[in-house]
Amino acid sequence: MNKPNNKRRKESQKKIEKIFVELIQEKNLNEISVTDICKKAHLNRSTFYANYLDVYDLADKIKEKLEHDVSDLYLDEKLNQYNSNDFSKIFRLVKENPLFFKTYFKLEFDSTNILKKDYRYDTNQAKEFYNNEYIDYHIEFFKAGFNAILKKWLNNGCVEPIEDMCKIIYSEYNKKSN
Repeated sequence: MNKPNNKRRKESQKKIEKIFVELIQEKNLNEISVTDICKKAHLNRSTFYANYLDVYDLADKIKEKLEHDVSDLYLDEKLNQYNSNDFSKIFRLVKENPLFFKTYFKLEFDSTNILKKDYRYDTNQAKEFYNNEYIDYHIEFFKAGFNAILKKWLNNGCVEPIEDMCKIIYSEYNKKSN
């Protein structure tokens, strides 16, 4: 019986996701077929369709998983309503999963932004630096800038130390306070 969380099903999903992530590095989404994935994963098409509607659904599921993983990094902060400004967590996650994040950016999911709505922007800093004027615009600017830095770092092979990347992010606020 193929229950939603059984071991065999999870292994199949992992295989399918891994093959998809490999293929998307070489092809565009519309050039990848279910047959391509199944052949490389040595799985039947029925196994694919037991888990996903089509290749686009698979891409969406990978996006949701990555966004969930990023959100989980800051779950404690969200629950306790504070912001640690600890960006090392997300840089570490990206460094540990570069192909998945390259996939995220290649599929242009970043237009929705990796720092989702539930990211707690540091409003204390915003009050200090901007008097809360046009704060919604500052939040969007910060998230887009953060995405751009993350994407560039990933495309450069994540060679700079995580601590240096965090300093780059922090320096944007430090410049504002001078």
